[in-house]
Amino acid sequence: MAEIPRSNVKEINISHEMRTSFLDYAMSVIVSRALPDVRDGLKPVHRRILYAMNDLGMTSDKAYKKSARIVGEVIGKYHPHGDTAVYDTMVRMAQDFNYRYMLVDGHGNFGSVDGDSAAAMRYTEARMSKISMEIIRDINKDTIDYRDNYDGSEREPIVMPSRFPNLLVNGSSGIAVGMATNIPPHQLGEVIDGLLALSNDPEITIQELMDYIPGPDFPTAGMIVGRSGIRRAYESGKGSITMRAKVRIETKANGKETIIVEEIPYQVNKAKLIEKIADLVRDKKIDGITDLRDESDRNGMRIVIEVRKDANANVLLNNLYKQTALQTSFGINLLALVDGQPKVLNLKQCLYHYLEHQKVVIRRRTEFELKKAEARAHILEGLRIALDHIDEIIALIRGSQTTDIAREGLMENFSLSEKQAQAILDMRLQRLTGLERDKIENEYQDLLKLIAELRAILADEEKVLEIIREELNEIKERFNDERRTEIVAGGIEQIEDEDLIPRENIILTLTHNGYIKRLPVSTYRSQKRGGRGIQGMGTNEDDFVEHLLTTSTHDTILFFTNKGKAFKAKGYEIPEFSRTAKGIPIINMLGVDKGEWVNAMIRIEEFVDDWYLFFTTKQGISKRTPVSDFANIRTNGLIAINLRENDELISVKLTDGSKDMIIGTKKEC
Repeated sequence: MAEIPRSNVKEINISHEMRTSFLDYAMSVIVSRALPDVRDGLKPVHRRILYAMNDLGMTSDKAYKKSARIVGEVIGKYHPHGDTAVYDTMVRMAQDFNYRYMLVDGHGNFGSVDGDSAAAMRYTEARMSKISMEIIRDINKDTIDYRDNYDGSEREPIVMPSRFPNLLVNGSSGIAVGMATNIPPHQLGEVIDGLLALSNDPEITIQELMDYIPGPDFPTAGMIVGRSGIRRAYESGKGSITMRAKVRIETKANGKETIIVEEIPYQVNKAKLIEKIADLVRDKKIDGITDLRDESDRNGMRIVIEVRKDANANVLLNNLYKQTALQTSFGINLLALVDGQPKVLNLKQCLYHYLEHQKVVIRRRTEFELKKAEARAHILEGLRIALDHIDEIIALIRGSQTTDIAREGLMENFSLSEKQAQAILDMRLQRLTGLERDKIENEYQDLLKLIAELRAILADEEKVLEIIREELNEIKERFNDERRTEIVAGGIEQIEDEDLIPRENIILTLTHNGYIKRLPVSTYRSQKRGGRGIQGMGTNEDDFVEHLLTTSTHDTILFFTNKGKAFKAKGYEIPEFSRTAKGIPIINMLGVDKGEWVNAMIRIEEFVDDWYLFFTTKQGISKRTPVSDFANIRTNGLIAINLRENDELISVKLTDGSKDMIIGTKKEC
């Protein structure tokens, strides 16, 4: 094997080469694949699909064409990647449960909210939707820049004119290298109203913009619980919102309740959601569901959950929210390309960059139309001269040997440009009639007015803004629809354990030896005369029930020990046992020390300032403390009363502060 000459070998540092190569790759993914442009809200693949469809004449007013034809055009000319990736992207653009305003009008099987995949591209057909025509509108009026495609054989647009704010309207999601974007869709009319407000008042705050754009609007509707996550995302560019399905509870004539799910959160697979609920019921992680059906049809979504007669539908629904995708979160990350650089943007910045893009589009379109009008006016000026000297011009043309000689003669004798001279040579004889002469004059005068208007637009930014406002209002009028997602203000964003427990009346018993348990009130049924009674609990020979309290599973129980400490527990946190069971030692529930026992159990429905606890000690010390002071008690307890040496707490009573208290001693008078 011949040795390679040293002159052909270039030594490089492998660490530096790896760093440089990876950085180039990362930037390629960020800029050319994964992130949308803030101006048109499109990633390169979306932009190339729309551009290819426009090139092929697959506009909204033309017939559908095979999807395979579109995919072939895209990968052959602009996007040298797999055909599956391009087709999957086009399919999502045609799905009404993925896009708030679909950019592709699909014909055939384009998948479903159940996760069914679309038919093969050879079976489906597509064309541009009506609203996507607004993305490419004026593309042929020099409104945008172009660049070479991957092999330099074609030209492709760097950005689309995008006559509506697509980034916010349809949202975007993508994972790049070291960064990701997740922008939710919004309602078109609301975003346009926000843009109009910003164009009228550049100093408008994000809080004021939220009066126009209250939050995301998902194609699958549902509900957003709470506004704090929306506000945080709009102000900082990052935040999380809680989405819930839209449900209602129906009560049948026999008293049984049924949960009807009519809308589900965005990007939730309906079939998998139903399967998850079924799995939870089968594994007995959720109790109370007797039947589960999917009755969805072409008229809308309908998932029916039959509830057992003795179960509480609201508690069951809270369990479903906590354990299934009926409630899920959406992490907002407003990351987009600004001048080719990835940036996290707040709401105002998203609108501002789009507005600046539209200013550029309107100016460039105006300049294009101005050049076109001036060029036409220039030709008409030559025709007017020709009509004024028609006999001389005819004689000159008849006397010329060639077209070039005639053109030169016209330019020299009548001070015409080459284009004017050529236009005169191309003029048909019918233009010499009186009616045609009037048409030329009228067209020329109209062009002068148009040129003056176009120059005035270029000289005044306010006129540019006024055109943007008019066109945005026109789009709003044509495509606006009703908001789908309901925003529930002030809702509970996290489901607490208490929400999963039915509210029912219970009886708590605490024995002298410290065994505690709870029982449903129904355990103690009323008896007629001569009844033998029911054994309430089993105890040891030296034990007996010392405290008995009627309360609710949702009430708070305060426990006070002989050493003056207070502990807290919810009714449902106390274990439920059978009627004859002893219960569990209270030391296993509360942080009670050795030689310490509970002397009082108090039921608290609400911690308010106008109710009090009255304390009495063995040595006759008493005090009154507001109930609200015991709202926050740590696991290891709270000192409720400071005791003197050899003293202990013997009694605690609940009072409203207006009653008389009687304390008796063991000594006789």
